[in-house]
Amino acid sequence: MPHPPIIVPNIGKGEELKLYQTSLACYDIAQEIATKEPETIIIVTPHGPMFSDAISISDGEDISGDFRRFQCFDIKVDVKLDMEFNEVLLKLSQDEQVPVVSVDRELLRAYGRPFELDHGTLVPLYFVNKYYQNYKLVHITYAPLSDRMLYKFGMLLQQVAQNLNRKSILIASGDLSHKLSTSGPYAYSPYGEQFDRQFLAKLSSSQPLDIFELDCEMIEEAAECGLRSTKILMGALDGKEIKGEVLAYQSPFGVGYGVVKFNEVGVGTKALKYIGRREQGMTEVLPKGSNPYVRLARKCLEDYFTQTKTMIAKEELPEIMVAHRHGVFVSLKKDGQLRGCIGTIFPTTDCVASEIIRNAIAAATEDPRFIPVRFEELKQIQISVDVLMTPTSASIEELDPKRYGVIVSKGMRKGVLLPNLEGVESVDDQLAIACQKAGINPDGDFDIEKFEVIRYKEGER
Repeated sequence: MPHPPIIVPNIGKGEELKLYQTSLACYDIAQEIATKEPETIIIVTPHGPMFSDAISISDGEDISGDFRRFQCFDIKVDVKLDMEFNEVLLKLSQDEQVPVVSVDRELLRAYGRPFELDHGTLVPLYFVNKYYQNYKLVHITYAPLSDRMLYKFGMLLQQVAQNLNRKSILIASGDLSHKLSTSGPYAYSPYGEQFDRQFLAKLSSSQPLDIFELDCEMIEEAAECGLRSTKILMGALDGKEIKGEVLAYQSPFGVGYGVVKFNEVGVGTKALKYIGRREQGMTEVLPKGSNPYVRLARKCLEDYFTQTKTMIAKEELPEIMVAHRHGVFVSLKKDGQLRGCIGTIFPTTDCVASEIIRNAIAAATEDPRFIPVRFEELKQIQISVDVLMTPTSASIEELDPKRYGVIVSKGMRKGVLLPNLEGVESVDDQLAIACQKAGINPDGDFDIEKFEVIRYKEGER
């Protein structure tokens, strides 16, 4: 279920009518929940107290929340927490080595945060409470963990409900892309529409677990907040054959809002062993079998974290790495997700090898989008190195997103997009994304340059 506060009439003040289909779908879901009379409602939200390395579970006798931050002061939700469910879930998670943390008033006070329901929980409960209130709540905030860990946590939710014989409903709260229009909360990206379309198509197909194979860069650029909630939901449905039905999808404010219902239609496959195969491949670091470009990037990171100066004799490296100067991009991914990327269009050091060392360390420690990489993460990180050829001026007709990267510039603003990226199928897409990165109007005038790259990945010679 989505969670736009504007869908609540007291907040939308007429604007909620633009989400009429979404609202009807949410009411339909709420009415169906009421007919099932669950003892426990589990909500997985992106907007509660989030930790980078552990899923948080709100713990206590009760919890409440309201919409005052949205200038609505007459709606409040008070609900009892299912303490028994929480206790068993915390113990089972510990036994299964799934990182979770119990979050109570005292802990959040230490972080200067209130113990309350977030809007990712309040909006779904606004609809549910219209028809049904005789339940206890399990309030969960996901963490940016691996696909396998999120799925496994969902499996534990199923196991706890079965162990306690608890009649339960799970709501995966989340919105889709926030980059669907120039009037939305984020700068427009063509990746946004692609993500929403592919995500909903996979959920309503016979293979909903295909959401685990969505392109990582598309996910990163889409700026969504519902994928991880849904991955946990998939884990909670492990072993069941399910059919997803998209009840509504709208995006009048530049954000995608989707309502999807899942019905159990039979016995399915225990799928944990298939989840995270892409991630597992990324954690198998094969430095001796990799090319010297990524081997150098990994070695300099290991040396950086162990405070060892990278000492590599030039004769140990291919001549092309020490005799030539090129711009270099170093990309780090963890669990299939971007973890850092820093690059130079033009060379800033004496050779390609030095450029790799400089940009590898910068990607791990200076990318403003991420907290710095920790030494313990290195074994889980996959490194790629792009060596850029000299850019040349180009017209739109000369571009090819599969072969050429693109640089757009206007005044001091400059945006770069590497070539051959999944999801970038047209020149228009390529230019729109590059302009979005630079803050340039894609419909205005700007200069274009094209360049080729040689891409090196770990495990490739």
